[in-house]
Amino acid sequence: MGQPVFATGELLWDLFPDSERLGGATFNFAAHLTRLGHDVLLSTGLGRDDRGDRAFDLARSLGVRTDFIERNGAPTGVVSVRLDRDGKPAFGLHRPAAYDRIEVGPLLEAGIAASRPRWFYFGTLHQFDSGIRTITNRLLGALPDAVRFYDVNLRPDAYTDELVLDLLSKAAVVKLSDEEADELSRMMGEQPGGIERFCRSVAGRFGSSTVCVTRGARGCALWHRGEYLEAPGYAITVADTVGAGDAFAAGLLHGLDSEWSPACTADFANRLGAIVASRRGAVPPWTLDEIYSLP
Repeated sequence: MGQPVFATGELLWDLFPDSERLGGATFNFAAHLTRLGHDVLLSTGLGRDDRGDRAFDLARSLGVRTDFIERNGAPTGVVSVRLDRDGKPAFGLHRPAAYDRIEVGPLLEAGIAASRPRWFYFGTLHQFDSGIRTITNRLLGALPDAVRFYDVNLRPDAYTDELVLDLLSKAAVVKLSDEEADELSRMMGEQPGGIERFCRSVAGRFGSSTVCVTRGARGCALWHRGEYLEAPGYAITVADTVGAGDAFAAGLLHGLDSEWSPACTADFANRLGAIVASRRGAVPPWTLDEIYSLP
């Protein structure tokens, strides 16, 4: 579907009390976007260990391109996940991890640039490492025409105000949760004034074309090129919400890339996020028929 999407970030194992499941925000996003028909160039790292072997094979089986997945001597990333009674996760990161040790040498960089991606996706967790941040800045320079999509995804002890504000300044499209919007308001020195005011403030300060705030069961709010709307959510029985926000991000980019109306884009992203929240795991199977069958 058109030009590729370049995504840089984490690929790791979610360690639940009863199982291990492949995840990581960037990988989840890439897997869902691939299922929507996009060519996704995933740049990340895996260890030369059993978890790395299994992750590589599973990613490939899900159709995710593995051309830019580097193998290195650090352990494959893991995160401990505990769910509350509403299926909302708490994460415990384990570092060092292989996704923090990628190098993206000249050959890989040339391959990425030659693919001429239309989109460049990044999040906060991966950029918390100063070496990764340097690589990302280099790639941003090598891909000046790519639309920059920043999925904020704040994790405890894995961000600073300076980092988040810098990443916001680089992005055209910003996606975040309502809780993260409160945190960004604090960083920006803004007084609470509602989601619409927040979206307009971010767009005005950082030059964003699109600001989207997810609101859980209440759906989302979307500011896009001067138009603001709130799209209602869908009533589902939550299995767990791990990966639901990443699926939402994939749905949001899909709608923007397809040049749908803001209302259709927001509704589709809500539907995809709801389907994933209704199932266990970050990348459960789904079909477009199931997405559109939500009442």
